[in-house]
Amino acid sequence: MSLEDFDNIVSPSAAGGSTCGYCSPPGERSKEDTNYHAAALVAHRLTCSVYQRMIDRGWRRSGTYCYKPDLKISCCPQYTIKLDALVFKPSRSQRKIINRWNRFIMYGDSEDNAMNEEAPSATNSRVKPTKSAPFTSLASALHESEIIFSSGKKHSHKFEVELEPASFTAEKYALYKKYQLGIHQDKKNTESGFKRFLVDSPLKTEPIPYSSPPPSHLPANYGSYHQLYRVDGELIAVGVLDILPSCVSSVYFMYDNKWERFSMGKLSALREVTLAREINEAGAPEMHSLYMGFYIYSCQKMRYKGEYSPSCLADPVISTTHMSQSVPDKVTEKYRYACFSQPAHSTNKEVSPEEPGPEPLPSDAAEFDGIKVLVRARSRDIIVVPVKVELIHFRLEN
Repeated sequence: MSLEDFDNIVSPSAAGGSTCGYCSPPGERSKEDTNYHAAALVAHRLTCSVYQRMIDRGWRRSGTYCYKPDLKISCCPQYTIKLDALVFKPSRSQRKIINRWNRFIMYGDSEDNAMNEEAPSATNSRVKPTKSAPFTSLASALHESEIIFSSGKKHSHKFEVELEPASFTAEKYALYKKYQLGIHQDKKNTESGFKRFLVDSPLKTEPIPYSSPPPSHLPANYGSYHQLYRVDGELIAVGVLDILPSCVSSVYFMYDNKWERFSMGKLSALREVTLAREINEAGAPEMHSLYMGFYIYSCQKMRYKGEYSPSCLADPVISTTHMSQSVPDKVTEKYRYACFSQPAHSTNKEVSPEEPGPEPLPSDAAEFDGIKVLVRARSRDIIVVPVKVELIHFRLEN
């Protein structure tokens, strides 16, 4: 018997803290700038439906490490944010981002030579439209400049988007190093660290139950993916995604910072919400949301997620419910720790790690249904037991 014989198998991990990447620039962080985890585990294998339940209740993953933030103690409270992909309508500014990108791909612009020294100067001589084409739908607008949807039209640049199962390549790693250095000023990157962070995944691939065969650009299975963006054959960006039964979950996005003027992060969010919508329309009715990771009101660079509407935030106490109104919400603006189900518990008090944090998980916590804990593994000897709350809070006696 091996780990592959189990659908959901995890090992307990010590919950603790990690240096916050939101409060201070790299090199200026202190021990006070720390995000704490109320619970953590290492997942060897998880079905997509079980992981869906976990992220519905505030969990996230970094590779195979799964954690639930401690919102009371962390310097930056992190609320799971969910966007209704089926109702979402792009704002005027979001439509401008799409139209600007499409004009660049189809007609080029005056900065072509600065962007790519090898780009033929003739591309800048194309006649450009005086105004953008009518915005008929989000999907059609986003696909307009892609080579596979161009119907033989000749564009100034060749733009390709490919969705593939998460995997390591030297090309992706080179982009990751450049992104970490250029955007985050982070020089400490290794190939093994990149694999642990953005390639390794515990999710078990499962067929998406479409009612009929889907278009070729949509995924056939639930699981972990990389969405590759290429311009003229060059890899310019990668979106790391989990495609789950009821959502597309955005794990990470990285891009070459020479393309920063095109608001690549916002463009990728629009493509991801469209991916969820297209999967739904192709015959998977349970798919309806884009999980955008964490909404952090105290961090300006993370606050943009509130611009995508209608969105809602996970309640930190009653994790199965969400706010009904769009964000940013007044309560996150007013309080350091915001509790939507019990507003009286919202507070601006800073809680130290030694003080009591959030209430313990209930003994019937639904996210742990069907999960087994690996107690001991020897060559061919695997012993597992059902998850207990004591394991999640790490009171297991060895």
